[in-house]
Order: sequence, then C-alpha cells, then structure tokens
Amino acid sequence: MNLAAVDLNLLVAFEALMEERNVTRAGQRIGLAQPSMSSALTRLRALFDDELFIRTAAGMQPTARALALAQPIGEALAQIRTTLAPDAAFDPATARRRVTIAVTDYGDLVVVPALVALLRQEAPGIDLVVRPIADPASSLAALERGDVDALIGGHLPGSARIVRQRLFDEDFICIRDKARAATGGPLTADDYVGLPHALFSAAGGDGSPGVVDSLLAMEGRKRRVAVTLAHVVAVPFAVAGTDLVATMARRVAGRFAEIAGVALMPLPYDAPPFAIDLLYSRRATADPALAWFMATIERVGRAL
Repeated sequence: MNLAAVDLNLLVAFEALMEERNVTRAGQRIGLAQPSMSSALTRLRALFDDELFIRTAAGMQPTARALALAQPIGEALAQIRTTLAPDAAFDPATARRRVTIAVTDYGDLVVVPALVALLRQEAPGIDLVVRPIADPASSLAALERGDVDALIGGHLPGSARIVRQRLFDEDFICIRDKARAATGGPLTADDYVGLPHALFSAAGGDGSPGVVDSLLAMEGRKRRVAVTLAHVVAVPFAVAGTDLVATMARRVAGRFAEIAGVALMPLPYDAPPFAIDLLYSRRATADPALAWFMATIERVGRAL
C-alpha cells in the first residue's frame, strides 16, 4: 500500500466507528457531519477492500477484518498522538502502548513477574513483549537500534548511548535435596567439593570457569560437575531426590525451593555478589511513556 495516497484521517474515522458502532455518533466524536462520516466509511471500505462495518438492528457490527485492524490502528494512532504532543502528561491508567524488553533467564524469572503484576494494576493498557537475551552483544545492538526498549539482567555490555541503572545486587546460595539437607547439617567447604554438582550452562558446558570455580582454584581445589543443564529452571528439579548440590542465584532458588523439594543452604565460600541492571537508550528519557516505564522497573527492583 502506498502511504502517500492514504488519508491518515481515515484511520481516525475507523477508530471512532470501532468504538461508537454508529455513524452519526462516530462523526460527532471527531467533528464530522453524518454525510462526511458516511463518505469516510465508503473510502475506508475501498482502502481495505472489505465492508468493515455491517449495519444490523444492534448497530454497526465490525467484520473479522475490522476486528483484526482495530488493535494495530489504535496503537499506531496512540503513538502518533504521543509523538505530536510530547509534553502532554502521561496517564498510565489510560495509556495504550506496546513495550518490548529483552531479559536474561534471571530477569525472566525474578523481575518480569513482579513487573507484570504492577503493570496489570497500574497500566493495564500497556502490552509487554518479553524477548530472551541469547547473545548480549546482539541484544545491545537491538537496544541501540530501537528494536527493544530495555534490557534487564546481569553482566550486560553497555555503550555511551545507553543508560545503565542498577536495580539490585544478587548473591549465591546452595541447594540440596530437602531430605538430605535435613539430616546432613550445614555444608562445609569439604562437603561442597566432595559432592557432585548440577550446573546450568547456556553454553552447554564449554568449560569456562564460574565465580565459584575461580574461588576453588585459589585454594587448589576443583568441584566435579556431574550434570550440566541447558535451562536454569531444570537445576532444582535435577537436585531434588538426588545427592547433587547446586549453586544458584538466591532469588531464583527461592522461587523453586518449595515446588521442587529442595532446601536453601549457605554457600561455604565468600562469593562476591553481582548486579542486576536495567539498560535503556537515552532517547527513552524524552518519551513520557518510556520514562514512566523505566521508573516502574526501578520501583520493581527496589521491592525485590
């Protein structure tokens, strides 16, 4: 479709018809007389090659094509209104917007559920799309291009064009089968090295040392990784009912302790915490909706 030949005011007429389901009321809503509104409907039908609205005893009923067009047209018009009136106050309770973020597994399990709960309560018209961060460098490039609005996770690369906001610090904890933990007492450093380990590795166990492995190496010690898993959520379920031990981020482990049947135990090594960060483009600060969204993520981080 050639946009140069499209009167974008027709989309405003479509939105009014979709919401009013009456030609006269739709015209009154956008300041058009009934004949002009009827003419707009005729042009809309020609534009989309569909009846769009069918006259019935209950009013103008949208066709399947009109229903499919309603959301994308509504979102496009909302974006245009925001762009043309950047200083207008942003009202999250009534705003309609789609926001796309990319997250690590950690962000998906810990930050996103709390964010979704807050959005549903305070901004139900905002649609959230969550993508995985498979490759941090590629995700950073997507953020700089504007393909995503924010990144959430740990150990993420940044750039001069990107704002980095620390949400909170996370530390490590051990998990063991609940029954074995109840009879075995606290984990000692010797226990930790002597027990077989379950490990999550997105790289498939490429042999790269983790934080704990570096600490052990300083003492001339090494742990045995008996099971390497591709998904972090699989770790507690692999540990449950076995002699395995695993080292996990505290907040992730806490989410699965009860349902997986594992116990949380202190790590017998002083591993440094790591930061969970929010990254977004400096352009977002000029967009009231995105500025509110980033502040909301920061609120979520403070509560976690």
